[in-house]
Amino acid sequence: MVTLNQQVTVAGELVTIRPIRATDAAMESDFVRKLSAKTKHYRFFGGVKELSPAQVKLFCEVDGRHSMAFVATVQAGGSETEIGVGRYVPGSTADIRELAVTIADEWQHKGLGKLLVQQLVASAREYGVRHLYSVELNENSAMRELADELGMCAARDPDDAHQVIYSLDV
Repeated sequence: MVTLNQQVTVAGELVTIRPIRATDAAMESDFVRKLSAKTKHYRFFGGVKELSPAQVKLFCEVDGRHSMAFVATVQAGGSETEIGVGRYVPGSTADIRELAVTIADEWQHKGLGKLLVQQLVASAREYGVRHLYSVELNENSAMRELADELGMCAARDPDDAHQVIYSLDV
């Protein structure tokens, strides 16, 4: 069963991992805006400065069953600040979902991505999802390390030699 509003210590700081809410739109926009160009490139496969209002709405309004997103937040300056997000969206069949994980640059390589994916796996199991996959750029070494840590299988993308598909049976 999915644990809601889980609090964990990461790099000595208290981090809350919880489902994203529609009311998180400003926080999600701010999170993406502050990502480095490299991190944005790995997440969006191109030059994205910030999300459009339609993208923000899509990212923040999940139904839990077909799409799900968990944010990792900390308290900074008296307000909640997003430091990571993991999400899945519908794939090609009812029991497959596409996975994406994005971690703020200063929080990368601290185990946060793994925690977010573990929450997504728990959610996927709860809703009968049997398979998660992620399409990534070959040069994204952080995702390669995370995929290895999670026991994900890797295969070259048959449609694009610059991409790899990581997959995980849940």
